[in-house]
Amino acid sequence: MKIIDVVIPVYRPGKEFTELIKRLKKQSYPIHEIHVIHTMGGEFPEEFCREHHVRVTHIAKEEFDHGGTRHMGAELSEADILLFMTQDAMPKNTELIAKMADAFEIENVGAAYARQLPAKDCDVIERYTRDFNYPERSRLKGKEDIPELGIKTFFCSNVCAAYRKSVYQKMGGFEKKTIFNEDMILAGRMVKAGYQIAYVAEAQVVHSHNYSGVQQFHRNFDLAVSQADHPEVFSGIRSESEGIRLVIQTAKYLLRIGKPHLIPVLIYKSGCKYLGYKMGQNYSRLPLWLVQKCTMNATYWEKNEKS
Repeated sequence: MKIIDVVIPVYRPGKEFTELIKRLKKQSYPIHEIHVIHTMGGEFPEEFCREHHVRVTHIAKEEFDHGGTRHMGAELSEADILLFMTQDAMPKNTELIAKMADAFEIENVGAAYARQLPAKDCDVIERYTRDFNYPERSRLKGKEDIPELGIKTFFCSNVCAAYRKSVYQKMGGFEKKTIFNEDMILAGRMVKAGYQIAYVAEAQVVHSHNYSGVQQFHRNFDLAVSQADHPEVFSGIRSESEGIRLVIQTAKYLLRIGKPHLIPVLIYKSGCKYLGYKMGQNYSRLPLWLVQKCTMNATYWEKNEKS
């Protein structure tokens, strides 16, 4: 049996965080350690974590980095498998850890990620997007799939993703300083090095957001910045066609279920995504004040400016 540690970066955790810990403690496959890295800035359930034997590391807000903070958790673990989650991802059942562990029975798998199911309050368009990105069937993805899948070959989400520690270390781990997308950067490096990424549809977490068009713009801006900063991973990999396919498929779905009135909303949000992505691709040509208006992570640029 492989040793698994769970690492969860948290900021201003609410009720969903304590529920997440309770559900992790009920998993059929034993977790060696749950390590929470808390970015200070509000109340924190210290007593609850002590009672549930959760390891806690506190960091200042300015110390947080999407890649660097998670790498800190990885470096403090001696486990065979590192499982990263976000504080708002809720295990669907008690088999999440077991199903994720099963993926690593295949020797060449370097990383695995879970299926994300929509929450009850998830809107129709986002619900379909979840099904599009996280289908019912599991799949292994490797270098040979790049011509078919393009950038989706590298898709992996730290909302709930696990990494074989030996491969993680061999690849240098997460980027220590990245605005976003640390999971896909590492997964891309693994694929290019000959490892496989496992999508595990049987491992399920409930996780979704009803982002507005403006929020989609900010998110896709940062996504494109992360890709532009790492041409060694993303250069020459087909990406935009997958987004176009999602829009077309979603529009067909809305017609099929009798909700054509939502197509303008789809077009608006998709336009926000595309504009954010294109501006992020070209962020180096933009003045800093405009970059700070476009990003969802102003602290990242403030730290960059100082350094």
